[in-house]
Amino acid sequence: MTTDISATLTERGSRYGRFTGHARITQDLKRVIAQHTPLGRTRLDGAHGDHLAPDQQEALDMICHKIGRIINGDPDYADSWHDIAGYAQLVADRLNGVER
Repeated sequence: MTTDISATLTERGSRYGRFTGHARITQDLKRVIAQHTPLGRTRLDGAHGDHLAPDQQEALDMICHKIGRIINGDPDYADSWHDIAGYAQLVADRLNGVER
């Protein structure tokens, strides 16, 4: 099991760079979003307003994660860009009445 984890971490590190660098970039991006989201990060009631719905917040968190990987690691890895588009599409679909 340990060798499986070690191999996975080595492979991910070669693709995305050191985790500490990725974590710093991603947390910086999330901090900027949080600073510009009035009255808290998410709304739970589904009402319109200044808050983000949970799926919107999660999509932004995941997009920040993917951006962090791109900046810290391999910017030519198409899957990271594809994932960003996918998270944005999930929110857009829900706003248009299609939940996945």
